[in-house]
Amino acid sequence: MSDVINAAVAALNEKMDGGFDGGTAKFVLNGEGAIMVDSNGARPGDEEADVTLTADTDVFQEMLSGETNPTTAFMTGKLSVDGNMGLAMQLGAALA
Repeated sequence: MSDVINAAVAALNEKMDGGFDGGTAKFVLNGEGAIMVDSNGARPGDEEADVTLTADTDVFQEMLSGETNPTTAFMTGKLSVDGNMGLAMQLGAALA
């Protein structure tokens, strides 16, 4: 697994402190891999999910650091969402 994915998993677990109860989400980082997020927390993986969020690594890191708002990233085309949009919005709020 890439260092980028491992660092992202650690950052997500720290931000969400105990997981995400809304459902199952997948973050796809272009060129790096995928991260699954559910009630157990974040982990490397590429499984079926209720919502899939795809972004470049730098955009994802900016969202985690609070530099970029997930909604703004979506509206400007830097983040694509496939699946349950309501769940994506809940996840965005959890990351803020």
